[in-house]
Amino acid sequence: MKAWLAALLMAPLLLDPIPGPGDNTTQEKEQSGNTVGWRGKHTSIRVSGDVGGSGDGYRIPQPCWYEPGPTPEEMLRQRSEGRDAANRARIDEESHQAFIQQFKDKLGQDGRWWLPGLNEADPNGVACWTNLEQFIFVPTGTTPPSGLTIEQLAHIARAALTVPEPAVKLNPDAKSYVNLPTWVWLEGVGEPRRTVTAELPGVMSVTLVATLENIEIDPGTTGERAEVTESGCGAAGRPYTKGGEFSCGVRYLRSSIDQPRETYTLTVTTVWPVDIQAQGGVVPFQFDPVELETTRDVPVGEIQSNVTPPAG
Repeated sequence: MKAWLAALLMAPLLLDPIPGPGDNTTQEKEQSGNTVGWRGKHTSIRVSGDVGGSGDGYRIPQPCWYEPGPTPEEMLRQRSEGRDAANRARIDEESHQAFIQQFKDKLGQDGRWWLPGLNEADPNGVACWTNLEQFIFVPTGTTPPSGLTIEQLAHIARAALTVPEPAVKLNPDAKSYVNLPTWVWLEGVGEPRRTVTAELPGVMSVTLVATLENIEIDPGTTGERAEVTESGCGAAGRPYTKGGEFSCGVRYLRSSIDQPRETYTLTVTTVWPVDIQAQGGVVPFQFDPVELETTRDVPVGEIQSNVTPPAG
């Protein structure tokens, strides 16, 4: 086997993957809930914004990509010095020189080496990343297949976007009754505007703004057993007020005694439309709203009345 070919085949085993510029190659945005989220690896992409909360399980269509990396001169220096110099001792000099010749050949050319990155939080991220080349040279002004685009950056921001997971409050609280209005509202929503920015520094960025618009109530049963009122719910329901008009909640028409665990499972969904703000390109699509569900068990009983027979 020719020395240069042997070196090329050995390189992925002997040489560590090249990190993106900055050398700190892991970025993470924690979230809970039914989420994939964002945990960048081998990438220069920076994700920032509101922290905490939950995501809705959004997944990046392609959880790996190429992104711009070193110049030809920087790449040759990286592969000839430092970390790679230690690897050099593990292969013969002829094979090493054959391997780095590809970097020497690009000196003076207008372009950059593009390197693979991935979203490590995605179950398919690592498998996707291992199918990419360790590095590819890309002329200035062009984007390679699987190269990072403004659209891909928008998907990364969307995966990292989180919203608060509020508590569902009811009145009556512990137990409701047939034909009695059950008021519904949320606590713990906090700021009803959430932002997240995904940025490739100096190249492009995408900011997503999610704004709490309304809630949707599912009583956990059919229309024959419950009536939902949402006309006065607004963005976070309507807290109970004595003597107030009932305009957000559920009126159960049947007892829950015949239901599993003798309760109805009420679900409140917060709806957050998403606005896209891009720099360095145009994102040619809109995201569906973020929808986050919170559940609450509601036992519903019959109102008992004592009837006194008339005196005989």
